[in-house]
Amino acid sequence: MAKREYTASEASAALGISLDTLRRWDRDGRIRVTRDRSNRRVVSAAEIERLRGDSQGEHLSARNRFQGTVTHLQVEGLMAQVELVVTDPVRLTAVVTRDAVEELGLKEGMPATAIVKSTSMLIQRQ
Repeated sequence: MAKREYTASEASAALGISLDTLRRWDRDGRIRVTRDRSNRRVVSAAEIERLRGDSQGEHLSARNRFQGTVTHLQVEGLMAQVELVVTDPVRLTAVVTRDAVEELGLKEGMPATAIVKSTSMLIQRQ
C-alpha cells in the first residue's frame, strides 16, 4: 500500500528540492503542510502529486520548463550532449546518459522540454 503522508525529508526528496526549500515554501504558503503530534511537518501524497504535476489538478513546481527544439545531439560512449533552442537565440545544453537519449528517441529537429532545477536539468520528449 502506498504511503499517504510523508515526513518533510521524504517529501523534499520526492520533490527534488532541499529541506530548506520545503520549509520556505511552507512559510510562503506554496505547499500544504500539516503537523504531527510532535509538531513536525507532514506532507500528504496528494500534495506531492500536485506539486510534481502527477495529478490532473493545479500544477505548481520548483522546476522551470522550457519547450524547444533539439538542435544538436552528440552521443559518445555512455554520455550524450543535447542542445535545445528554447527561444532564438537562447540555447540550453544538457549532458545526459546515452540510455536517456535512446529511451526518449531524441533526434535533431524534434520538440522537447528542458526541466531545469537549480542543480540539474532533465530533457523530456514532447
